[in-house]
Amino acid sequence: MMSTQQPERPQDATPSGSAVDAEEPIEGEYVDEAPRSFGASILAGLREIVIVVVLAMVLSFVVKTWLFQAFYIPSGSMEDTLVPDDRVIVSKLTPGPFELRRGDVVVFEDPGTPRPWLQGAQYNQHSTFGGPFHDVLVFVGLLPEDSENHLIKRVIGLPGDHVQADGKGKIKVNGVEVTEPYIKPGDHPSDEPFDIIVPADSVWVMGDHRSDSSDSRFHDDGTGGKDGSVPMSKIVGRALFIVWPIDHVTWLGVPARTFDKVPAPSSVSPTQLPTAPATGKATGPTTRPAPAKTTAKAS
Repeated sequence: MMSTQQPERPQDATPSGSAVDAEEPIEGEYVDEAPRSFGASILAGLREIVIVVVLAMVLSFVVKTWLFQAFYIPSGSMEDTLVPDDRVIVSKLTPGPFELRRGDVVVFEDPGTPRPWLQGAQYNQHSTFGGPFHDVLVFVGLLPEDSENHLIKRVIGLPGDHVQADGKGKIKVNGVEVTEPYIKPGDHPSDEPFDIIVPADSVWVMGDHRSDSSDSRFHDDGTGGKDGSVPMSKIVGRALFIVWPIDHVTWLGVPARTFDKVPAPSSVSPTQLPTAPATGKATGPTTRPAPAKTTAKAS
């Protein structure tokens, strides 16, 4: 009798009849890669470092150019609000998207007209240490700028404001006396009388340490605010807060109600523009300490 039982399929054969190669990796199975050589590992690490450094430089440049910049304070012209060696963060969005207000602390470039405010300062003196590499780091904002042509003061008058001082009492803005709690204890609001109207697109600035600040008062020369005011185009930005040292960390806001009662400057007629202080006394920079004490250095 002939058997009808089918022969068993060999277990080492595929359905098509071909055997599986034991050395061939099966799809989806993890296969160990050959270890990198020492040189390849070094190159991969260097590539990652270069990418991180380039991204950091680009980000630093963007932040410094359009958003924020750090400055340090080398002088006492803004005491006691700011003291020497304080570091402040300056927002470049004011003026701009955000409006400038009376009482704001601002960093600005030396107006330079009719003469430099920072007499004796050396401009465009770049450090030779590091050569071009140093210049690149300065440009992107990873190192402090070498130029010392920035100042930091408080805005007292906005465009069109009528600002007055009699040399004894409080300062008046548009006819209203203002109480300034930020003035250094022992100082008067202004020992020098003045009577000015702030030109268009400019601000009138003063230091909080009034007796040691060569500010708008001492660069006006009796021009009624024309020479002493700082053009808006020279303002770098508004100082937001102190970030260093740690025990000085403070938000630099405008004291409440200091300028709340000051009316809009539109009520002041341009025909009121004064020509000189009533005393006839010149108020040039020769009457004050050297203005080199008023710098703010970028970092």
